[in-house]
Amino acid sequence: MEEVFNKEDALVLLSGGQDSTTCLYWALKKFQKVSAISFRYGQKHSIETAVAEGICREASVSLKVIDISFMKNLVVSNLFENTEDVGGKHPLNEEVPSSYVPYRNMIFLTLAAAWGSTIGARHLVTGVCETDFSGYADCRDVFIKSLQVSLNLAADFKDNGNVIHTPLMWLTKAEEFRLAEELDCMDVIINKTITCYNGVTEMNDFGMGCGNCPSCKLRRKGYEEYVGKYKQ
Repeated sequence: MEEVFNKEDALVLLSGGQDSTTCLYWALKKFQKVSAISFRYGQKHSIETAVAEGICREASVSLKVIDISFMKNLVVSNLFENTEDVGGKHPLNEEVPSSYVPYRNMIFLTLAAAWGSTIGARHLVTGVCETDFSGYADCRDVFIKSLQVSLNLAADFKDNGNVIHTPLMWLTKAEEFRLAEELDCMDVIINKTITCYNGVTEMNDFGMGCGNCPSCKLRRKGYEEYVGKYKQ
């Protein structure tokens, strides 16, 4: 039987993309109250924040938006505005996609933990996934477990320490679409979310996106597998 925290609050890290929005609806089924937090970190386009705001309005969830655009002055990534294409290799490591933003999830989760402690939401929900691993070190289960320990060592709230939930960690993209169907949020995922690195809002069968960037290719492949496996 799946655990339900119907007497506790959760804070969802929401980008407006498929993964985090699926996590938002997952959390709404699990927790007494759900809030969301989103970050402006100098990404190529601002549509993510607008999408996250719209999703939260529709779901009646309060959203905290934090500007940490200074990140683009500290780390290297082609996911930042006015940088090169996201389809190549990372300038610092050819084995990593150029869209990788070093330390991003660690910073996001640390700031989310800080805000969560303020609003009484010790449960943090994030859409990282190791099954569809794209070379992002901070999407691994071992990193999440390690960070949870570190966060709780950094702020001793005794029995109210942080718990990081990763409902997508071991799901493929096809299984994630299936989960969205089970959560009754498939319409939102297809028509409202955007995971495109280029911020293209053109509608496809798998949702909005350019169809050519690595994120769109992964999403398209997952949707096709979902249709082939679950809708035939």
